Amino acid sequence: MIRISKPRLLPALAGLALALVVACGSSAATPALRPTATPTDPDAITPILATTVLEVGEQRVAFLLATSKGIITAPSAMVTPVYLDGEVSGQTLEAEFNAWPYGTRGAYSTHANFDRAGRWRLDIAVDNPGGHDQTQIEVEVLEESQVPAIGSIAPSSVTKTLATHGSIEKISTDYTPDLDLYQLTIKDAVANPMASVVVFASPAFCTSPTCGPQVDAVSELQNRYDGKANFIHVEIYDNPDEIQGDLNRAEIFSVVDDWGLTKIEDYFNESWTFILDTEGRITERFEGFATVAELENSLLQVLPQA
Repeated sequence: MIRISKPRLLPALAGLALALVVACGSSAATPALRPTATPTDPDAITPILATTVLEVGEQRVAFLLATSKGIITAPSAMVTPVYLDGEVSGQTLEAEFNAWPYGTRGAYSTHANFDRAGRWRLDIAVDNPGGHDQTQIEVEVLEESQVPAIGSIAPSSVTKTLATHGSIEKISTDYTPDLDLYQLTIKDAVANPMASVVVFASPAFCTSPTCGPQVDAVSELQNRYDGKANFIHVEIYDNPDEIQGDLNRAEIFSVVDDWGLTKIEDYFNESWTFILDTEGRITERFEGFATVAELENSLLQVLPQA
């Protein structure tokens, strides 16, 4: 793993305030945090959906649970998907808590199978001593989303590399970039016979309550599996060297459009990470922050067995 340091464009991300009323630090104008629910009861649970893009089929569902006292960190929560046009309940699932770096946040995640499009509700139960132990999240499940689906071949995008652009400042907003993440294009990765981890993120401008040091997590994974898989960071912005802390100057990289991320309602710069098998097929996708353990578990499923 090769890292270099460069001047910071912004103050470092300090983490989400536990009151969950302001998004992560950026001096640029950012969208206000919109919890899935805003209870007036101080003992109530405020759920924050991390996976806003849901479609028919089995996929990862992740969410944060917060109270006036902070983030709930119980080891697990129980989730029951309910189809609202008929009140048809699905199987109750166990969602595991995944602690995020720096100890300030964490999210619950599980895999749910939505068998039809439309309005659904996630009924959530969690151990919350001294407060309510249940909450709900209403979600819209699409027949098909604009983001490349699990099971599809990844778009063969020609992304930026150090070889094509020379300066790391032209292709990444990372303060301490890992140069190993800028050696291949997605097209290269899809064509070669190795599994791949592709992360779309803007490290310096992480602004939502569900974002985190995603590129650092991918870099750590790359360090563990160097030579066994491809690892690529795609910067959200096309002109990182020109932004200089002012997102009014920022232009979205065209590949981000090609992957459908900008077609997501209210999309700003949320990170997305995709796991590709040796044939370039997407086997998992992570909207918002995913821990190293989550990424590693998915990667191990597509690495050739020794």
